[in-house]
Amino acid sequence: MVRLGPGAYSYERALVRAGLGPVAGADEAGRGASAGPLVAAAVILDPQKPIAGLDDSKAISAATRERLFEEIRRRAVAVAWAEVAHGECDELGMHEANLQALRRAIVRLDVRPSFVLTDGFPVDGLGVPGLAMWKGDKISACVSAASIVAKVTRDRIMCDLDGVYPAYGFAVHKGYNTAVHQAALDEHGPCAIHRHRFANVRDSAASRAGATVRAL
Repeated sequence: MVRLGPGAYSYERALVRAGLGPVAGADEAGRGASAGPLVAAAVILDPQKPIAGLDDSKAISAATRERLFEEIRRRAVAVAWAEVAHGECDELGMHEANLQALRRAIVRLDVRPSFVLTDGFPVDGLGVPGLAMWKGDKISACVSAASIVAKVTRDRIMCDLDGVYPAYGFAVHKGYNTAVHQAALDEHGPCAIHRHRFANVRDSAASRAGATVRAL
């Protein structure tokens, strides 16, 4: 029996005591965005060297995420990330794209895990046992760390893409469906990194196409 102790490292420590270490956590960022890539990260932490302040990346400030990101990179046993581009998200569908991103991140770890914790839903095909955890990014340290790495990495990508497509405000909303983003879509139509699986992107493209036909 795996017995849990208190704290965010309880799952990792219990699994290590049961002979299932090292334990990796994996999570993604950008599933709900209608532009840009989906990014997943995988992190193995040392339960004996805890990092204070880990939490769901959405629950902490950008400045705190950046600080923790650098600390995770310095102190983790292994860190890896992978992205699935917008076009591949369209081809695969978002759930399959999510699974692919998580698998790619885990396989890129320099240290092979013996057990994997994922946030929300199970990921098969890893070659090692795993456990899907409801709100794993809040209750497991390694999943929280993966959440932060994925979020910071994706935010940096979107800020870079803002320089390529300045009309859309990607540095502000990171491709999520905010009012500012929708206004830019209505005005300019989709750009090259929008995901056409999203209805608002398809509607914007259709509207622009209709306007072009009427103009002709």
